[in-house]
Amino acid sequence: MMNCLGAWEGFLHDRTLPPLVHAGLVHSQFEAIHPFLDGNGRIGRLLVILLLLERSILPAPLLYLSAFFEAAREEYYDRLRSVVEHAQWEPWLEYFLNGVARMSEDVLGRAERINARLSEWRMAVSGTRTATPAALVDLLAENPFWTVKKVAKRLRVAFTTAQRAVDKLEKMSVLTQVSGAKRDRVYCARQVMDILDEPAHLELKSRP
Repeated sequence: MMNCLGAWEGFLHDRTLPPLVHAGLVHSQFEAIHPFLDGNGRIGRLLVILLLLERSILPAPLLYLSAFFEAAREEYYDRLRSVVEHAQWEPWLEYFLNGVARMSEDVLGRAERINARLSEWRMAVSGTRTATPAALVDLLAENPFWTVKKVAKRLRVAFTTAQRAVDKLEKMSVLTQVSGAKRDRVYCARQVMDILDEPAHLELKSRP
């Protein structure tokens, strides 16, 4: 196994192949080596994202391939097994690249809907006397969960100013308190989380 991992690590640093093809091959070989008792699938999928980040193909870890692999779980394992047993690289790469394309479309659609919602909220608070509510809306694109203390620190405003901005968005039903604590209450942009939590809508084609 160590010899296989050594060869795999050498290939990991290869830069002669197109990035997506390289990522697909790295993933399939990692799964074939199967170096851990548990968690090989999760680590293998994480490696794909890290590779694409390192190659500047992704600006952030936005691609969630697990949803595609789970939706086509049987085909996923069949394609991986065919590489090991019959060296059928092309069918695996076709499957992998199709997954990247489908999940990229899914991510793009979610991002567009979130951006549209944020634009609505920015317009709704544009008439306020302070810019803090609009700045807080921008933070919701970064993270749907915030406390007043973290908002104050992130925007470099007084705690009371941050509290008023949070209260404003709460009254607009943009933010909802999700913890019952008296201090450091956590607020969430539920509409953003609802979009993120939706299952991927994948219409999988049957295999040839």
